[in-house]
Amino acid sequence: MATAHPLTATTDNTSHANPGRPTRANAEAAAKSSPFRHLGPNWYASVMGTAIVATAGAGLPFDVPGLRTFCTAVWALALAMLIALLAARAVHWTHHRDQARAHLLDPSMAPFYGCLSMALLAVGGGALVVGRDWIGVQAAVALDVVLFSTGTLIGLAAAVAVPYLMVVRHRVDPSQATPVWLLPLVAPMVSAALGPLLVPHLPAGQPRETLLLACLAMFGLSLLATLVMLPMIFARLVTGGPLPLALTPTLFLVLGPLGQSTTAVDKFAVAAPGVVPAPYEGGFAILPVLYGVPVMGFALLWLALAAALVLRARRRGMVFGMTWWAFTFPVGTCVTGAEGLARHTGLVVYDGLAVALYALLLAAWAVAAVHTARGLVSGRLLAAPRRVLAVPAPTTARTT
Repeated sequence: MATAHPLTATTDNTSHANPGRPTRANAEAAAKSSPFRHLGPNWYASVMGTAIVATAGAGLPFDVPGLRTFCTAVWALALAMLIALLAARAVHWTHHRDQARAHLLDPSMAPFYGCLSMALLAVGGGALVVGRDWIGVQAAVALDVVLFSTGTLIGLAAAVAVPYLMVVRHRVDPSQATPVWLLPLVAPMVSAALGPLLVPHLPAGQPRETLLLACLAMFGLSLLATLVMLPMIFARLVTGGPLPLALTPTLFLVLGPLGQSTTAVDKFAVAAPGVVPAPYEGGFAILPVLYGVPVMGFALLWLALAAALVLRARRRGMVFGMTWWAFTFPVGTCVTGAEGLARHTGLVVYDGLAVALYALLLAAWAVAAVHTARGLVSGRLLAAPRRVLAVPAPTTARTT
């Protein structure tokens, strides 16, 4: 007598006994085919990239008719995206906890939990910059208080938890270092850059000074952690060669802490007068130039290097993936950094730099948004990731 496969036999018997009742195998198959199952924290990058288009555009050094309205509309879109994504991620955690746990234990996915913090912070900051035009100042302040507080707590937790997991649970080696490792470390820098926007809305005295100095502490936390991690990433590139095609866009993530820290020192200088006593107020006033100018110089160097490697990857067949959102938020932070340098130095060259970078940001955002929309409609971006067999890289050697 022929013996049926155990799974087939169980499924068939149950189906005949209860035709209207879904089998356990069918239920598991339905769960695995759910569009929420593979919705990872990397999707928050799309919210960040959309929100920065609004806030960066609002600070450009010229007044274009309709620009402010456009920025406010883009911020509203970012807010809607955030709400929808938070709901979708809640479904993911409720019904696909095994996959959510797998993301935490995956060294290539866990760092993206920093994006949740930055998405909350970016939308909250945008409320005070442009959202207030539509929802009013009081509602904008209330929204930012909630999003800034929540995003900051999540960002500080991620800055500790993700490195902890990398030490005790993840198994990584220097050859696996990528700019993605920076994501949980740069989240406190976003808090540092956006926190000063709330300073004028707090009671005078210690509440204002406490928030400003807390932002300065987060600035130091993120900056020093980045300086520890960045040499590993650069060493990986120099000794290991270019990143895989799909990961090449993540090279733009290095611009995030550079542009955001330049933006932060600008916001410190704006918020400090009347909040911190002399001589510290004067110290905040010189930071944008003494810190921001050299850091922006390095950011432009890295932008040129990253762009060259991306063009190389594109010629070799790099196709769209969610990593393309790395072209948006980091470039946006360089826009806001250049805008701050233009205000503090009075140099037209920084106005021109801000405009040029914003044009690059708009183009990158449009491309990423269109491809993401197409991927959602087709279902490709929500499908299970395909397993690719590792192929040894070809060995090359200098002969001269």
